Amino acid sequence: MAYKDLREFIKFLEQKDLVKRIKTEVSNELEITEITDRVTKAGGPALLFENVKGYNIPVVTNLMGTLERMQMALGVDDLDDIGKEIMSFLQPPELPTGFFDKLKALPKLAQISSFLPKTVKTGPVKEVIIKEDINLYKFPILKCWPGDGGPFITLPLVFTKDPETGRRNVGMYRMQVYDKTTTGMHWHIHKSGREHMDKSKRFGKPLEVAVALGGDPATIYSATAPLPPEIDEMLFAGFLRKEPVEMVKCETVDIEVPANAEIILEGYVDPGETRLEGPFGDHTGYYSPADQYPVFHVTCITHRKNPIYPATIVGRPIQEDYFMGKATERIFLPLIKMQVPEIVDINMPAEGVFHNCVIVSICKRYPGQAKKVMCSMWGMGLMALAKLIIVVDEEVNVQDVSEVMWRVFNNIDAKRDMLIVDGPLDDLDHAAPLYRYGSKLGIDATKKWPEEGYNREWPDVIEMSEDIKALVDRKWKEYGI
Repeated sequence: MAYKDLREFIKFLEQKDLVKRIKTEVSNELEITEITDRVTKAGGPALLFENVKGYNIPVVTNLMGTLERMQMALGVDDLDDIGKEIMSFLQPPELPTGFFDKLKALPKLAQISSFLPKTVKTGPVKEVIIKEDINLYKFPILKCWPGDGGPFITLPLVFTKDPETGRRNVGMYRMQVYDKTTTGMHWHIHKSGREHMDKSKRFGKPLEVAVALGGDPATIYSATAPLPPEIDEMLFAGFLRKEPVEMVKCETVDIEVPANAEIILEGYVDPGETRLEGPFGDHTGYYSPADQYPVFHVTCITHRKNPIYPATIVGRPIQEDYFMGKATERIFLPLIKMQVPEIVDINMPAEGVFHNCVIVSICKRYPGQAKKVMCSMWGMGLMALAKLIIVVDEEVNVQDVSEVMWRVFNNIDAKRDMLIVDGPLDDLDHAAPLYRYGSKLGIDATKKWPEEGYNREWPDVIEMSEDIKALVDRKWKEYGI
């Protein structure tokens, strides 16, 4: 189903008793984080803080903090179904060859066009327009962890346009609030927002930026999705929602934003201006150190009459972002398999915080194939930042980290089965010898073949025979063994 906005999703969750309204007064400085952290790690509900000290605006957190709610957010019973649907567009059962086959494919093309974002004249986010006396501190922006450099906006949808092509990008980048009208813009060098800023520098002018807070959950998720630059995040959101996202023109910048968002911050980034940003308690579970980042200047704020401020907490796993990352893993697995067809399944475990560990199972058909897969994945978009890739055989359940580790600990010879390469690393990798650059490790935990230098018989896994399993199952049920 398509949720019109953030409120409709909250209402849906309430009907299923998956939202906890907190009426006790709490502080946006540290307290909301501590409460949310405990609830998320316990697999608890979304949280709506209705009484934030010093504010008349409620805060919602942990909206997608379980696999169940992540599936509800995207309107599916199984996240894998989305990837399968994407492939039905990219690889229909019968590729059109003749004229009549092409005619049959037209409805699918028409269906894609129905997901395109739709521009409207106005929307709820225009109910209040502020161009003077701008004050970011009117919103209960969270200071999450004791060592943070200040309050941070943690769930922003950051809209920019490519200065050359005009193509839109939407990303999610943390924003430290410096004062009433300025924030940091944590653009990593590998991200499209940073690329747009670098291009604007060549044109000698500031980059216009708009930031949406709140919106329907598919739109929020789409800002995190690792889409190719040619794919519009708002088109992808429309595909997920099965309805177009309604967009409205900003007041002071030439950017369109979701009309049903809660809050919009309009402004610009001057490519020649940086400011010390951080530290910030990040999703790695460690503080990312302070460094120089671009500055976002707010020129206008629009919002609903009674806005809800949405936030997410990041820190030591498991947090809400793990489930958003799990959605990405399942949705984009078919596209990865399209490029590396021997892949059976992938798992990005919570402890790996997305870029530190990827576990892959493959259908192995020739010697050295595991290392070929590692290299293929390191050449694939942001997968290039993966610090550790573990490859196992197809029968191994990669979602069971205990089974994977058992295979790794027993199956590898360090010299033969480890591949170390140098290359780009994530900005947040504090262990790298150089900023954003260092070594990555591939581990081949597959069974070894004679062609790979293993000339003994590979041992079988200990397993009970199926007839004995069935016999004991019956006795277990009959006699309560």
